[in-house]
Amino acid sequence: MLQVNYIRENREKVLERLSVRNFKQPELVDEIIKIDEDRRQTQTSLDSLSAEANAAAKQIGDLMRAGKKDEAEAIKAQTTSHKENIKNLTEKLTELETAQFNLVVQLPNLPYSLVPKGSTAEENEVVYLHGAPAELPTKALPHWELAAKYDIIDFELGVKITGAGFPVYKGKGARLQRALINFFLDHATAAGYKEMQVPHLVNAASGFGTGQLPDKEGQMYHSTVDDLYLIPTAEVPVTNLYRDVIVKEEHLPIKNTAYTPCFRREAGSYGAHVRGLNRLHQFDKVEVVQITHPDKSYETLEDMSKYVQSLLQELGLHYRVLRLCGGDMGFTSAMTYDMEVWSAAQERWLEVSSVSNFETYQANRLKLRFKGKEGKAQLAHTLNGSALALPRIVASILENYQTENGIKIPEALVKYTGFDMID
Repeated sequence: MLQVNYIRENREKVLERLSVRNFKQPELVDEIIKIDEDRRQTQTSLDSLSAEANAAAKQIGDLMRAGKKDEAEAIKAQTTSHKENIKNLTEKLTELETAQFNLVVQLPNLPYSLVPKGSTAEENEVVYLHGAPAELPTKALPHWELAAKYDIIDFELGVKITGAGFPVYKGKGARLQRALINFFLDHATAAGYKEMQVPHLVNAASGFGTGQLPDKEGQMYHSTVDDLYLIPTAEVPVTNLYRDVIVKEEHLPIKNTAYTPCFRREAGSYGAHVRGLNRLHQFDKVEVVQITHPDKSYETLEDMSKYVQSLLQELGLHYRVLRLCGGDMGFTSAMTYDMEVWSAAQERWLEVSSVSNFETYQANRLKLRFKGKEGKAQLAHTLNGSALALPRIVASILENYQTENGIKIPEALVKYTGFDMID
């Protein structure tokens, strides 16, 4: 959530940065500023009237104690309207604060200066390309056909048990999943991230804190009886560990990692591009989260991007890194890198990770601050990244490592799987 003071003092810059996103409601900025002016005037009037009422009450008390009842009653008569006026101003202030809040939460984060302007994925900027496409055997198969051929993932069983988008992993398919989770967690802890086990259900306050609510409630599974939400990513519970917390500057950066299942409704998703593992309602992911000093967050973003790339390199996958344009970024992000792996069998790029800097956007919602040596509390910066999401990594391994005799396991994973071939 943007800070109202910043919006008021930097109107032109806010509008310019929102234009990079092709934001469709720039008029909200002036509405917020106008309400804020009314709110501040009302607050000033309320403070003045409250001070006057307090002074009158003290004066009345002093006069009564001095035995000057008539003088006390005269002042009391003059100030009878104070209580009603204070009540009216308090109600007006509450209304203005609510109206302002409801508008501010509709503003997305402001894109960082390096974010290119654009409205579609085609306008994202390719900043790095690694490796070359795998050389596949003749008549190479997409991963959903490989899964059926080697009986390692059953999509129809998932439909029977739950519905589309909930696959069942079997045998070496299940072991590959577990191997990847352990591989990613071991690498994260070796890189200095503390492993956490967190709840898979969160309350609305947590969803608001990281920006899923009220923006993405339609994409989240909602347990209405208990008013809890199934997490779309471990980012939500891990970052909310620090909601309403003031950390010490010397403890920054804070680095956490967690494996969780993730749940997304993906409403409206259909077509060939969502076949197989390309888009699921439930999937596994290892997430990395950092809380940093504002002066170091973009250096941290680059480090996190390189870390995720190191995982892809160890797995021997051909990938590219995109800097997302303003119109393709998430609502809460100030800058995002996407990592995409080339699927030679599908002849398309598959997104396998997003690494984002949210600057103070989440921290403002979370009231996540740090206190330096001078004792002043200020908002921290938050970042997170997929390291990595499993479905498309599994799809990429199955497709890019297929041979005429089976599917080879990347060398880095063999000690985790206990086998070097799916056949």
